Amino acid sequence: MLSDRERYIRCLLGQDVDRVPYCLHWGPWGTAWQRWQREGKPDSVTDARSFAAPDSGPVGVPVLCGPCPRVPHQVIAEDDDTRTWIDGWGITRRDTKHGESMPTFVRFPIAGRDDWAAYKAERMDPHHPERLAGPWREHCADWMKRDLPIQLGGYPDGLFGAVRWLLGDEECLVTFYDDPELIHDIMETMTDIYLAVFGAVVEAGVRVDIIHIWEDMCGKQGPLISPAHWREFMGPGYRRIKAFAEQHGIPLLSVDTDGQPEAIMAPMLEAGVNYLFPAEVAAGCDINDIRARYPAMGMMGGIDKRALAVGPDAIEAELARVWPAVEGGGYIPDLDHLVPDDVSWANYEYYCRALRRRVFGA
Repeated sequence: MLSDRERYIRCLLGQDVDRVPYCLHWGPWGTAWQRWQREGKPDSVTDARSFAAPDSGPVGVPVLCGPCPRVPHQVIAEDDDTRTWIDGWGITRRDTKHGESMPTFVRFPIAGRDDWAAYKAERMDPHHPERLAGPWREHCADWMKRDLPIQLGGYPDGLFGAVRWLLGDEECLVTFYDDPELIHDIMETMTDIYLAVFGAVVEAGVRVDIIHIWEDMCGKQGPLISPAHWREFMGPGYRRIKAFAEQHGIPLLSVDTDGQPEAIMAPMLEAGVNYLFPAEVAAGCDINDIRARYPAMGMMGGIDKRALAVGPDAIEAELARVWPAVEGGGYIPDLDHLVPDDVSWANYEYYCRALRRRVFGA
């Protein structure tokens, strides 16, 4: 029988497995968890996964790939309804205190070349010692002993992701045209940081299975930049990261982007990406179609989270819909994002049990 790590990697590479991984990657919104507590979730259930005994998913090495040192968190205004604060990237955000909502982004740290030059000098040194602070070596030694899949990289760091955090969504898109060299410099700097930090981890003897890049660069209408821009601006960094992965025997290079990514899947494959998630159904992603047209791209996600709000029959129908992709290989069935608060505890628990029955054939 394969270990969870072996099964996870082999499945995503399209190789033979004893069964598909049983994955519960996406947890609930905070307000969904609060609802479940009100609805009688057992006190013994202290997280949204372990009660269902899923396979072990990737564990992330806790090293720092974004700004370093982080910008100190600072609350600058607060009232009964909102909290305005500066996060670790230097973004000024306004959060609501009522329910789940995207923050209002008040101000971003970079408004031009001078801002970037100062920020880069102060916070983007690839070799800053704080990037490798903490007991990650001990954690990794334990994870390797337990044969868990080990991942480098993750939220909120990326190439396009970093440009968004530093300049802002609209501002960064305009900058692709008004100052392309600034975009190139930010993405090249992020790539330099990745390779310096990742190199230190593998040189410490850590067996790495996945390099993960968070981007979130698509909406329902498709990517926020064109395939040509992806190749020009992002391709060079991804090819450098892929070369590093191949040099060190790291089998998976993954990307997380919400929305509809199909227009940039070919450029991603060309640059070495071989694992993509979460394939949001509300954005028009059909996992059966994607797997048929891009068989070299391992996938996870693709199960419409909205079905969980409807009930058991809808959940069973949704699992049946994606199961041809499961049987075709190269795909891990999972939800297409976090569980919203219109999902009851009973329906979430039913989903976990129903997915488990299908995976294990019982």
